[in-house]
Amino acid sequence: QAHLVESGGGSVQTGGSLRLSCVSSRYTYSAYCMGWFRQAPGKEREGVATIRSDGSITYADSVNGRFTISKDNAKNTLYLQMNSLKPEDTAMYYCAADLRGRSRCRLDRSNDFNDWGQGTQVTVSS
Repeated sequence: QAHLVESGGGSVQTGGSLRLSCVSSRYTYSAYCMGWFRQAPGKEREGVATIRSDGSITYADSVNGRFTISKDNAKNTLYLQMNSLKPEDTAMYYCAADLRGRSRCRLDRSNDFNDWGQGTQVTVSS
């Protein structure tokens, strides 16, 4: 049973915006590193953004300045605001939690995130 549930994906044109949400049914986000990752067909999974328990944030270079990660601890919800979307942003987007503290909240440590949502598809057309 998934503990993280994403929503908000969809199809937009280049330059459009979407906001992804991720709700936990089991634990509070405030204590853990949370992240957004994506995987396009035929490509490896890549880190998009992470947010630490202290609120510090890391973005991938490819999305820096266009995407914003945030969390509402009271609602136990993680967000990813995506603006100025490009066709190369097309992918399945996943939220994930590092419950063991092994990832150091690094974008290249996705294997250390041990709880994942089912994903939400984002498609950007030119």
